[in-house]
Amino acid sequence: MNWVHSANIGRIRTASRRARFGDRMPGRQRGMTSLGIIILVSFIGLFAFAGMRLTPIYLNYLKVAGVINGVFEEYDSQNPTRNELLRSIRRRFDVESVDEITYKDVKIVAVDGGFEVTAKYDHTAPFISNVYFTVKFDKHVVVRR
Repeated sequence: MNWVHSANIGRIRTASRRARFGDRMPGRQRGMTSLGIIILVSFIGLFAFAGMRLTPIYLNYLKVAGVINGVFEEYDSQNPTRNELLRSIRRRFDVESVDEITYKDVKIVAVDGGFEVTAKYDHTAPFISNVYFTVKFDKHVVVRR
């Protein structure tokens, strides 16, 4: 008798659900559809590809920043000349294999009490078709005399 009673309760619950929702009864749906998985993988792939395109750009900037900081550490308060700074930058660019800019693109301007060394440049990398990433960099230090 107990088993029959529980079976009737299950039927009553099902009937009341059908009355509320019609033929579209909510069930225990889990997971993603294949379309959802394709869209998710596409977005993840797009961001991964963007990261792969931007990583070398930022690694090159880290080389340039390292050169500028190295010149600052070597010549700060050492009374350097403009030619000494330029020679050091050229040598460091060769050692670090900086390829986006040359030592001639680095500006060395005399300011009060020293020189301002500035590496300012844009790096453009293709992404997809006619879409490009343009990243602007501006690294500068003041080397005191």
